[in-house]
Amino acid sequence: KQAHNAGIPIYGSCAGLIILSKSITADTEERGGQPTLGLLDVKVARNAFGRQIDSFEADLEIPCLTGGLFPAVFIRAPYIAESGANVETLCVYEQKSVLVRQGTILGSAFHPELTTDRRIHALFLSMIYESRS
Repeated sequence: KQAHNAGIPIYGSCAGLIILSKSITADTEERGGQPTLGLLDVKVARNAFGRQIDSFEADLEIPCLTGGLFPAVFIRAPYIAESGANVETLCVYEQKSVLVRQGTILGSAFHPELTTDRRIHALFLSMIYESRS
């Protein structure tokens, strides 16, 4: 929280998205119960695409990224069930928000680090650069 208050950009993928969120929805079997940081004005649904055996890959259209579809890896992934007014949805998959930005915070339901595509990481690096300008 101190880093966020100091304006340092933060990125959370999958469980990191859950930890950054304001709350976890009780609409899914996996209700959570763990505390969150409450920094990202979203409510997330845990394991919303299914359990470990239901993990999958999907090619996502992310309009803010050039270079075509993004190969995303979803592992027991959450999704963003609700977003506050200051949260920008960057990507939707099957009518579910899976990539968002709120100021200096970036959150994804998928794992970009498990692919060779570095565009999400480049996006986050650009956020770091912006924060220092």
